[in-house]
Amino acid sequence: MNESNKHKRPKYTLEFKQDAAKLVLENGYTQQQAADHLGISLSAIRRWVAAERKPTHKPDSTGKKTVLPLADQAELMRMRKEIEQLRMEREILKKAMVFFAKEAQ
Repeated sequence: MNESNKHKRPKYTLEFKQDAAKLVLENGYTQQQAADHLGISLSAIRRWVAAERKPTHKPDSTGKKTVLPLADQAELMRMRKEIEQLRMEREILKKAMVFFAKEAQ
């Protein structure tokens, strides 16, 4: 499969996702109406609505992943990127330390 045939998933802002979920949760739209109105997939709006609903405090016995609110999902993604960058920087510093230790001898 070449690059032009791959389906790219659209990127939506946190605010867009939250506003889309509010259409269903606060404004009385059905999920299908909101998806049609915004031109997004029904599965996307379902995920966003589930993420914005108040979580129940019952343990999930079905084995499904718990859904984080959209704001927490965005923060988690940002933090994961930052952790990866910090790990790379640490590896570079380790290599530099070994290099300079050999030079000092």
